Amino acid sequence: MSTHTLSVLVENKPGVLARVSGLFSRRGFNIESLAVGPTEHPDVSRMTIVVAVEELPLEQVTKQLNKLVNVIKIVELEPHVAVQRELLLVKVRADATVRSQVLETVQLFRAKVVDVSPEALTIEATGNRDKIDALLRMLEPYGVREMVQSGMVAIGRGPRSITATAVR
Repeated sequence: MSTHTLSVLVENKPGVLARVSGLFSRRGFNIESLAVGPTEHPDVSRMTIVVAVEELPLEQVTKQLNKLVNVIKIVELEPHVAVQRELLLVKVRADATVRSQVLETVQLFRAKVVDVSPEALTIEATGNRDKIDALLRMLEPYGVREMVQSGMVAIGRGPRSITATAVR
């Protein structure tokens, strides 16, 4: 099985997310990552869906997605032709004895501290999955108290826009 990133433009209407995700679950596919947000057009949202599946079943799901009334356009974004990022917020134990070490790790990963308390630091990091995972491995020894991670968002490289040709 291989991982595929789909950029799906949909009408910004209630229930669309449920219909799209339901199509994947009915086929027995696990969505590894899902991020949904508005585009430059207020009536259109973009779903970035990461799914692990073989080529042929993915083609079948894509055809079925295209049949949904609210789906405008689907593009598979290959990693070499897209910019892909995830967001991580992580709260780490960082009392006076280890705070400087945690701050050094944060700088190495070009992350930033977004909240400070006497016993903990909250860190924000963006990057690809490998970078996020590596940062978490480095912070684990200090004690991860809490974390939240977004799904991947992705956009094609270069001047072309999938919304320009898809939105009427």
